[in-house]
Amino acid sequence: LSPEQVSTISSTKLNATSKSFDVVSAFEGDPFVGHLSTPITTSNLTKTYLGSLPAYQSGLSPLLRGINIGFVHGYFLLGPFVKLGPLRDSQVANFVGFVSTISLVLILTT
Repeated sequence: LSPEQVSTISSTKLNATSKSFDVVSAFEGDPFVGHLSTPITTSNLTKTYLGSLPAYQSGLSPLLRGINIGFVHGYFLLGPFVKLGPLRDSQVANFVGFVSTISLVLILTT
């Protein structure tokens, strides 16, 4: 092979391997933003879902936003004790779950 043929072959291989699909690109074309645009982060479904979360809802005061988030996290603590605890079928399941949650918070904070 002549040197010209080798350079033609290598440049052809280089062009074939350097194709990009632009699935992941810089956010709004600015590489200095520190955010990458992907099909997940720029989809309307993701934007709608994140916009409905209490942390990003417009029109909520910081106090109401904190109370809303606190209720959700409180249920994550209370729910397993009420729904999966040994007294889940009794009439005192909510009270026992509440006492268990308070006990867990006290143990974790002391």
